Amino acid sequence: MTDYTPANVGTVTRYVVVESYTVTPADVAIRAYEVAKGVMIKENCFGLVIMGKEEDVNRVIAEVRKMDPAHIFVKDRGFPPGDARRCRATLGGARPGFHGIEFEMTILPYISHALEELDSRDAATVPVPQSDLALPRLDVYRLKKMIDAQEP
Repeated sequence: MTDYTPANVGTVTRYVVVESYTVTPADVAIRAYEVAKGVMIKENCFGLVIMGKEEDVNRVIAEVRKMDPAHIFVKDRGFPPGDARRCRATLGGARPGFHGIEFEMTILPYISHALEELDSRDAATVPVPQSDLALPRLDVYRLKKMIDAQEP
């Protein structure tokens, strides 16, 4: 195994994932390029990869999220763009983790909907959640019966 010498010490890499009907990843990329002083931006099919000093990356992300806050999401990435250990140009095929993001994209509309619902509600109209103690408990014998019924 070869030694690894980090090339980007002191930087962070984040995904900006766009799930919006009104804002495209290209729109977000253009806005990011406008305020991108000090960061590296890479466009991809689901949004952006932004790398730089943490405060610079956070500044760019805060600016692009203003475009559609309930539909633009941020996720940490452990490797900088083009890192030979993870880059599909080096490895071939889909980038490791791509299929995870592909799956996550299917649930983002539900999260967006929930965020919009929260913004549209007044705190006084939100019902108080039930106490966990008031919920009926599942009997352990009934649980075992359910598990046994699932086995072939």
